[in-house]
Amino acid sequence: MAGLHPIVKGNAGGVPRFATYAEVMGGPQGENGERGSVAVVQSVDRALSVLEILAAHGEAGVTDVAAELGVHKSTAFRLVAALESRGFVEQLADRGKYRLGFGVVRLAGAAAAQLDIAREGRPICDALAADLEETVNIAILDGDRAVNVSQVRGPGALSTHNWVGQGTPVHATSSGKVLLAYAPDAVRKEVLSRELQSFTPATITDPEVLHQHLDRIVEQGWGATVEEYEVGLNAVAAPVRGADGDVVAALSVSGPSFRIDAEDFPMLARRVVSGADELGRRLGHFGRAR
Repeated sequence: MAGLHPIVKGNAGGVPRFATYAEVMGGPQGENGERGSVAVVQSVDRALSVLEILAAHGEAGVTDVAAELGVHKSTAFRLVAALESRGFVEQLADRGKYRLGFGVVRLAGAAAAQLDIAREGRPICDALAADLEETVNIAILDGDRAVNVSQVRGPGALSTHNWVGQGTPVHATSSGKVLLAYAPDAVRKEVLSRELQSFTPATITDPEVLHQHLDRIVEQGWGATVEEYEVGLNAVAAPVRGADGDVVAALSVSGPSFRIDAEDFPMLARRVVSGADELGRRLGHFGRAR
């Protein structure tokens, strides 16, 4: 984290503590000509430092926070108030101090869920990639993008590109279309209401046509793309459901169009759907789809 470096001195009792914002800013980073760029993110850095302080102490007052950060009390109050408005900090009414709020729990839960999906999905991706000899990915929905959280290349894979951590357009990829098909209505409407970027001559840019594709994905339980994001690349994807039955990810297999033909989609879909269902069971889904 930019603002707190776990290096500085111990306190009076000899317990190690984080460096304060002021201490860090007074170090080499502030002396090498980068003060301008640091100032741009100063408020964000300080806000994150507040969260670190509350995590370390359990609770703290504005005066304590100001002292830790090395800033004026009014500045600390504005930072805490902003965090409180977003649910990341909450005030203890009886003592006037603050502690971490449930907004932090929400983010931690989302991060843990992504880690669970990647970890539990790895053996499934390994087996599927070895069996189909193509590249297998797991993606999650992040706003209006499909972000890959796991990837395994099969022995026959041609591309060496690592997509992990990268976002792809939901309207032009198999995983993206599957995630969009099962996304909340508000997300689907937002994507369909704007201009859809064309990546190849085969990219679906007509919202009504895309809407029909999404409905078909829900009906058949899987989706596919035919050279819609990259020329010469085809893919098939299936939804992965979490413990509550909601779709939390998409499992896909992709490969060159001369090896994965549209006629092969139904056969590949059965294998991918089976893998997606197995991942769902690993995540705690044993019931019927919602």
